[in-house]
Amino acid sequence: MSNDDADDAVFKALGHRVRRRILDFLKTEPRTTGMLCDLFPELDRCTVMQHLGVLEAAGLVVAEKRGRERWNHLDALPVHAIHERWIGPYAAYAASMLSKLKQTLDA
Repeated sequence: MSNDDADDAVFKALGHRVRRRILDFLKTEPRTTGMLCDLFPELDRCTVMQHLGVLEAAGLVVAEKRGRERWNHLDALPVHAIHERWIGPYAAYAASMLSKLKQTLDA
């Protein structure tokens, strides 16, 4: 998978509010699929599992089987890669432009 394809998968995964909420829950601790289903009573188990599948395909969730349970862990490295590629450079550019504007206004 190319870097652009990986970025597309991460952006797609982050594009849905339920998936972002799942990641928020996994940020504090790993959870079983059943635990995650309990956190979304408005969704059926199949829908939660589909969302987990998208997150796994994007590399944001790593699943570990322990007996009959499936433990879901957050892998934040793809989010960090997005930050390094997109957010950091654009934030630096914006800060630079604001600094230039301040200098112009002060002059």
